Amino acid sequence: MEHPENDSQYIGLTVNEGVAQPPITNPYLVRRRRKPLPTVGEMVEGILRGDVTMLSRAVTLVESLAPDHQQLAQEVIEKCLPYSGNSRRIGITGVPGAGKSTSIDVFGLHVLRDGGRLAVLAIDPSSERTRGSILGDKTRMEKLSTHPGAFIRPSPSAGSLGGVARKTRETIVLCEAAGYNNIFVETVGVGQSETAVHSMVDFFLLIQLAGTGDELQGIKRGIMEMADGIVINKADGDNVDRARLAQAQFRSALRLFPPTASGWSPEVLTYSGYFELGIPEVWDMIDRYFDFVIGNGYFERRRREQARYWMYETIDEKLRSRFYNDPEIASMLTDREAAVLDNRQSSFIAARDVLEYYFRNRM
Repeated sequence: MEHPENDSQYIGLTVNEGVAQPPITNPYLVRRRRKPLPTVGEMVEGILRGDVTMLSRAVTLVESLAPDHQQLAQEVIEKCLPYSGNSRRIGITGVPGAGKSTSIDVFGLHVLRDGGRLAVLAIDPSSERTRGSILGDKTRMEKLSTHPGAFIRPSPSAGSLGGVARKTRETIVLCEAAGYNNIFVETVGVGQSETAVHSMVDFFLLIQLAGTGDELQGIKRGIMEMADGIVINKADGDNVDRARLAQAQFRSALRLFPPTASGWSPEVLTYSGYFELGIPEVWDMIDRYFDFVIGNGYFERRRREQARYWMYETIDEKLRSRFYNDPEIASMLTDREAAVLDNRQSSFIAARDVLEYYFRNRM
């Protein structure tokens, strides 16, 4: 459209044509096609060869919610299963700020110096509002993240600790098949994920702090009963005496607990992750534990119990998923929920009606 200001009646007034608008997209952008997924055979071959890229792609499939990815991941896990089980699985937990990531960094380097290979699986807490996770554990494992013998994989909890724990259990199988003979599983440290992680590891290490207030707050019966070893971090400088006092308090508390199923008496040690003090002593304790439980047969018995536990956990998860993803059940739940909120039906009767309908028409 021409500018009316350029008409002859407007003497001395002209408007120049504007500059053409550039395209929204970059004209020099070359769109690359996404590489197709490797076959199950290629993926398994790469994992057994120790290919970190192939291992990472397999773990991504395990964490994916897409049905076709899940099916592919299960086939890969099934073929890798005969090559798994040859590692020491160690769960590491503690309150936020206890120094779990820094400790894993120095513990891992200690393991790698002995010629082993290490996989670190970190469960990262997700926001309840956005469901997002920072996944920044590798930034606190500066030395370990650049070591060629280490594989670090953070995973978001995404509000479902049970689901991410199952995926972590499957990732352990893949890492073991790839030749990693030491597996560290770091928990979110909020009190709920510890039980799930305890059901997939051989040794459960609890990291505590001293000098942060009432040490009795750290003596929680549930988490203490699961711990195979307790270590008090930041035992350096002016905090050494407080760390030793906390060590004595934890030792006294452990005497009140019943004997462990393994027969092992949990030990309490002090160390400093930042200054790398007392690290060999912590690892000597872990070595003694494995010698003890392998010698009395508890190691193999616990592995079998864990395999059975995850079979039933998977069944529960699949049944729950199938129930809630059924379109008719979803519609019926909406109606029953409205009736419950309007006080027209009790919660128990509403649940009974939905379950009876499901069992009658879907089973």
